[in-house]
Amino acid sequence: MIAVVHLRAATPAGPAHPGGPDGPAGFAEQAAEALRVLAAQRGFVRGSLGRATDDESAWLLLTEWESVGAYRRALGAYQVKLIATPVLGLAEDRPSAFEPLLAIGADGSETSQPSDRAADADWAARTADAARTADAARTAEAQPTGE
Repeated sequence: MIAVVHLRAATPAGPAHPGGPDGPAGFAEQAAEALRVLAAQRGFVRGSLGRATDDESAWLLLTEWESVGAYRRALGAYQVKLIATPVLGLAEDRPSAFEPLLAIGADGSETSQPSDRAADADWAARTADAARTADAARTAEAQPTGE
């Protein structure tokens, strides 16, 4: 399983997120420490931290795990909650968990594997979206109109 987390660091002009790390240098060290803590977890395969070449506040935390279960267990570890979660809390709202379907090595060798997605995964996602929309509508209806 591959986890891709898009992060937005604080900028010199001010924090990108309330309570975010102070400036790009502080963010870089916190994100590096988050990766080190994740790397110490069982099931971790590899990881890297990168910054966009044209935007000093845009970062990417890329990790690979033996399985989805290993990744989820890692996120529940005390040290991860303590050190990595504050950084992961700065993640942009984007899909972040991906299954590897094709890998090509430097020597040109290819390894492919079938998808592990459930046959009804898209249906489940649509159902969850519909439930969130319905909940939001009920909440809006329950709000006083101010009259």
